[in-house]
Amino acid sequence: MCRNITTLRGLEPSATTAEIEAGARQYVRKITGVQNTSAATEEAFERAVAIIAKATTEVLAELPPRKVPPKTEPPLRRIARTRAS
Repeated sequence: MCRNITTLRGLEPSATTAEIEAGARQYVRKITGVQNTSAATEEAFERAVAIIAKATTEVLAELPPRKVPPKTEPPLRRIARTRAS
């Protein structure tokens, strides 16, 4: 569905709250078509992001560890690595 959402399960170190929220935000943007919130959409949008982020945190905690780490690095880690260089 959305090629921009990076796999978070199996990361070392584990996915951060910010990475989980970024993935949830991207998912909600994709399914709603809302790229920039307005007064009419902000409350529902942010509530959906919080629900998706909470569900993501729970499922990542409940799943067994991956045998092979994800092939791609989350965008927030790529940005941090680039800035550190």
